[in-house]
Amino acid sequence: MVKTMTGANDRTAWLTGCIPDLPTPFADRDRIDLAAFAQLCERQIAAGCSAIVVGETAGEMATLTPDEHDALVRAAVRTARKRVRVIAGAGSNSTSQAIELTRRSDAAGADAVMSVVPYYNKPMQSGIAAHFAAVADCTELPVILHDIPQRTVRGLADDTLLQLAAMPQFIGLRDGSGDVTRPLRLRSRLRPGFRLLSGDDATAAAFVAQGGDGSISMTAAVVPELCRKIDALRGHADLRGAQAIAAQLCRLHAALATDGTPAALKHALGLLDRMSPRVRLPMIEPDATAKAAIAEAIAGIQKDIDACVLENRLWRELRAL
Repeated sequence: MVKTMTGANDRTAWLTGCIPDLPTPFADRDRIDLAAFAQLCERQIAAGCSAIVVGETAGEMATLTPDEHDALVRAAVRTARKRVRVIAGAGSNSTSQAIELTRRSDAAGADAVMSVVPYYNKPMQSGIAAHFAAVADCTELPVILHDIPQRTVRGLADDTLLQLAAMPQFIGLRDGSGDVTRPLRLRSRLRPGFRLLSGDDATAAAFVAQGGDGSISMTAAVVPELCRKIDALRGHADLRGAQAIAAQLCRLHAALATDGTPAALKHALGLLDRMSPRVRLPMIEPDATAKAAIAEAIAGIQKDIDACVLENRLWRELRAL
């Protein structure tokens, strides 16, 4: 039976809106800073997200040992305390390693796993389908597929996605292809409840406008309050208001979407005093030009960030009365 927090009839209602892909903070001697990570998680929860993604693209998953990955997931689960779902990155280009990460994520208390198309090996579509089926067979957790062809070389073809989506254990897709027409092409062919989420911040608004359910976002890791406000305005059919804020975030999207991602993401959070900008090799810190672009993008929306933080704090205080 799939683990849920509200019952089998609500298996995917939570998989919507702007869900942050969180970075992994590092302290001195390359250790994971679990205290800083817990604060990142708590900030997202306070902003009203429905889920957090940990140990995935932004989390530098490829550089984490299995024990470090376990510790990260457990820290997220402890901090979340069932207030939001924890989605653990559990992908690999080795099927056996993806299975092992999935099992360990399950044991660590994750609510779902995210599994990326196998990279580097360049498998055929039938091999990709067999890989994901093997991952699903090893766990009772819901599985979110991740298609990001610019990193994996092979993309997840529509027919392969439809084949996998017919299995109830696959509950959604993180689409990092930038193809905003995918919801239009696939929505009528997918089973009800299967979620389509953009994985590309620059095109996420267009993806949602074409029928997508939301996004899994690096920008949300930096400015969760603003991203959450966009969701709220869309929910109230205030598309003009949502588009106005989304337009203000364009420079930040561009500044974060560099060859140095997630180094750019960590630098942005460092400027906001949320965490150390340290990364692990082979990643290095952004160059001076990239740092200046990040600083300018944040400065351009600082007043909006402050206003949203204050609004969110007042809302939480009113709810507590």
